[in-house]
Amino acid sequence: MLFTDEHELVRKSLRSFFEREIVPHCDAWEEERIFPAHEVFKKMGNEGFLGLTKPEEYGGAGLDYSYAIVLAEELGRLPSGGVSMAIGVQTDMCTPALARFGSDELRREWLAPSIAGDLVGCIGVSEVGAGSDVASLKTTARKDGDDYIINGGKMWITNGIQADWMCCLVNTSDDKAHKNKSLVIIPLASKGVERARKLHKLGMWASDTAQIFFDEVRVPQRYRIGAEGMGFMLQMLQFQEERMWGATNSVSAMDMAVAATIEYTRDRKAFGKSILDNQVVHFRMAELATEIEALRALNYRTAELFLAGQDVTRLASMCKLKAGRLLREVSDSCLQYWGGMGYMWESKISRMFRDARLCSIGGGADEIMLSIICKLDGTLPGKS
Repeated sequence: MLFTDEHELVRKSLRSFFEREIVPHCDAWEEERIFPAHEVFKKMGNEGFLGLTKPEEYGGAGLDYSYAIVLAEELGRLPSGGVSMAIGVQTDMCTPALARFGSDELRREWLAPSIAGDLVGCIGVSEVGAGSDVASLKTTARKDGDDYIINGGKMWITNGIQADWMCCLVNTSDDKAHKNKSLVIIPLASKGVERARKLHKLGMWASDTAQIFFDEVRVPQRYRIGAEGMGFMLQMLQFQEERMWGATNSVSAMDMAVAATIEYTRDRKAFGKSILDNQVVHFRMAELATEIEALRALNYRTAELFLAGQDVTRLASMCKLKAGRLLREVSDSCLQYWGGMGYMWESKISRMFRDARLCSIGGGADEIMLSIICKLDGTLPGKS
């Protein structure tokens, strides 16, 4: 991945904006367990940061996917994984399918104001009984004239308390599980939508996460993204971008954790010398730095192939798998060298330890990534 002067200019602008508008507030937002999404997104929209890769005719910058990599990397530097993730949902998780496959009318109504920061979006796939097993979701949308009537519910919905709309995967027929689903935009102010509760999570505290129920919610059929019955495929494509975003974002977070740990252990003294002077510590930092660089290289190769129009399902799954596992390893190893301070709730390394655990679960668990890789490599039992 070769970054140009234009990439670095965007990176500099992003970093300056984040340091001015977001970083100073992250600790307070973590304590409040929510951040002002509409306020933050509007500021980002005014700067053009929510639509870097989206079509110009809807307010985006029309840049290629390499600029999404820059954004994900800079978001990974934020001291709150929850804020970073919430922004990533808006840019890389709930809008890609809409931008690529939505009708012109639908994109003008929902994508354009989301790029401008006037609307907050969320993605609705997971349910209580269907997390990683997407094919088993139960939410239905039955036809009634020109509308769909939606019943069911979604769980673990990032941005769900504040979101204005949801890109929701629903069953629109009784066909086979991979052929009966459609992506439908649901305005969350609609009658019959209940934001049942804000979930209390292990980490990602600044990100509001909701359980949402639908009781006879009426939406126009024109709010469907793409053809009816193609929702599963479109969501799998959308997952590619979500997983690449997660892996790229994770690398920057790990960079920051290792750098902070090196600084802390250099200053912390024990038995007459700095903790960093112990070979086991500085060797471990070198090992972790090497693993992080290897993941960065895999992420960049995947992004380059995606830019070239190739199917990167296998590589994106590998990126996601490696990122989740390495995040756990890095956060745990670094926390150890912070000693008692690492175990304090308010320490940044403790926050990363809690936030990092989600990467191996959200967007498809490690086991799902392994299954995808095995399927594509022909290594499942009975396959050749």
